[in-house]
Amino acid sequence: MFIVHSYTLAVVFCLVTMLCWGSWGNTQKLAAKSWRYELFYWDYVIGMVLFALLLCFTMGSIGSEGRPFLQDLSQASLASLGWVALGGIIFNASNILLSASTALAGMSVAFPLGVGLALVLGVFFNYFGGVSKGDPTLLFLGVALVVVAIICNGIASGKKAGSSNEDNSSSKKGILLAVCAGVLMSLFFFLVQKGMDGENFANPAAGKVTPYTAIFIFSIGVLLSNFCFNTLVMRKPFVGEPVTYSQYFKGSAKTHLVGMLGGAIWCLGTAFSYIASGKAGAAVSYALGQGAPMIAAIWGVFVWKEFKGSDKKVYGLLGVMFALFIAGLACIVVAGNN
Repeated sequence: MFIVHSYTLAVVFCLVTMLCWGSWGNTQKLAAKSWRYELFYWDYVIGMVLFALLLCFTMGSIGSEGRPFLQDLSQASLASLGWVALGGIIFNASNILLSASTALAGMSVAFPLGVGLALVLGVFFNYFGGVSKGDPTLLFLGVALVVVAIICNGIASGKKAGSSNEDNSSSKKGILLAVCAGVLMSLFFFLVQKGMDGENFANPAAGKVTPYTAIFIFSIGVLLSNFCFNTLVMRKPFVGEPVTYSQYFKGSAKTHLVGMLGGAIWCLGTAFSYIASGKAGAAVSYALGQGAPMIAAIWGVFVWKEFKGSDKKVYGLLGVMFALFIAGLACIVVAGNN
């Protein structure tokens, strides 16, 4: 299987993760013109599973190092598979909440708040609960800068122009959902790491899984739990009328493919994060990937114009947010190389 051996390449992989995690929401925005997010989410999950399989039989099965995918899967212990699947279930619950938050409050609010909170809590879980790599002072300084960036984003969203009382009510509900999503999302990476041998991908311990098996089992956990979580949300949605499975099957091929593309983008980012964690460490790999709120905010501000018409103070706060995110991520990169 393909293994990352240099810290520089590990950082590149983490930056790809950041781009993927911060950009998949665009597919939801595209589909939302004619498609409810509950229906979009089924395509998203299907895309995730299919792309995970593609990675397993390509990057996960080539090269002379480590165990190829099928061999690794066959020797995995039930405990390891269970931890990874549980990570997928927890992630799915959090991501459904994040998708609902995006629909209510927009990408530039939901992602910085939800994913930013997940970054802060997740770094603590992954650093103290796994293999501790990197300079803790620089690592947590970077996290602190991200916290301030999140606060700036929250203030800016509260001052956003053109919001009616109904819009403000939806935004508040979206913010609450983003907070719940962030708390849950902070746990999934840590749970997946418990099923992997984070110290040695080339010669992993018996019973533990490689990153490629992990992303496959993770996606299966997401798929199976989706029959429970998403069915419930379809029947009792956070906003709008209930939707049915018959509506899903009436969707066009283009609409379904957009959702699957979103799942594939997220899966690529997650797989690269798992692969990079062997060299960079779980805390640094997770933290860099969770710089995704900055990417999502860029999409929300400059492409989707979610702050259009706001005054200079709002844009000033957004500028400070971007600067703090960049500074925080820089600290995290340097921390991982010490």
